[in-house]
Amino acid sequence: MNYILFYIGLCIFTIGVIIFYFFSPFKSKTIPHVENLFSEALIALINGNKSKAIMLLRQVVKQDTNHVRAYLQLGNILRVENTEQAIKIHQSIAIRPNLTSEHRVDIHKALAKDYIEIGYTKNAIEEAGKILSIEKRNLWSIKFLINISEENQDWERAARWSKHLQKVTGKKDINDVARFDIYKGLESMDNGEFNDAKLFFTKAIKRSPNYSLAYKYLGDLYEKNRDLVKALENWKIYATKDLDAGTDVYHKIESALFDLGRYSEVEKFYRKIIDLDKNNLEAVIKLANVLEEKGETTVALNLIEDSISENSKDIRADIMKLKLSISLITPIELSHQIDSIIYKLSKDRDN
Repeated sequence: MNYILFYIGLCIFTIGVIIFYFFSPFKSKTIPHVENLFSEALIALINGNKSKAIMLLRQVVKQDTNHVRAYLQLGNILRVENTEQAIKIHQSIAIRPNLTSEHRVDIHKALAKDYIEIGYTKNAIEEAGKILSIEKRNLWSIKFLINISEENQDWERAARWSKHLQKVTGKKDINDVARFDIYKGLESMDNGEFNDAKLFFTKAIKRSPNYSLAYKYLGDLYEKNRDLVKALENWKIYATKDLDAGTDVYHKIESALFDLGRYSEVEKFYRKIIDLDKNNLEAVIKLANVLEEKGETTVALNLIEDSISENSKDIRADIMKLKLSISLITPIELSHQIDSIIYKLSKDRDN
């Protein structure tokens, strides 16, 4: 009888352990194997191996359909090459119940980036607005809305969001104050009020001399008034103060110098830019073109070869080298250069 009671008790205890293990509220919902896969995927992503990261993330979501972070990362990786699929993935997790505020913010941020990728600006703005409904002081969303307003040349909204950013951060940056003057100047310029626009741009420069954008628009204003000398002066200042964004006025500077009969100054301008930033490939290529037109093809070729990096995914310098080499080397050597470019492109695609 005692043995029977012992076995009954043992069975009850075993069943209790099983029930506790599978249904206990204290049991961790994280599957160690899945988390290991997720960590491996992140490492692969850091190392630039997108295909491996995608494969591992798909394994994660297959084994754990509640792994929100894995879905997020998978969509983020696919954003550029397959934006529609990225949107579907992010939308699928956006409607899930019991999401944390942090996850909801990250999902709407991902969707905003997805929509921007395919030019759906209105949808992107809506997603940024949803973030602010969750976190009223979310700096990423506010800055995102400022950038969109600027790109759409909606100066009124750009100023409004910039003021909101100041209110949230409690900081009044002198560049932000100058930014408002630029917005007013652009609005005046759009309305044909050129004198008012000039006053606003000049005011922005006085407030913040290193805030380069005012020089660009002041140059544009002088161009409209057919004063190429002053337009050129301001574009040059803009290009040297903002070495990255300044590339968008290179063609204007070249055109103005040509119209003014000062084309010999183009080389001097690009050399100055390269002295300030040796890695400015746009300026290097522009200078190489100028040298080629002067008949200094070998000098141009040496300049380009010095700028080529085997590890760089940018093939502009390789193509420029090919262009300059056409009259200098044999067809077989040209073929080798083309093979090298194809290899670099295929290597980039594999990654």
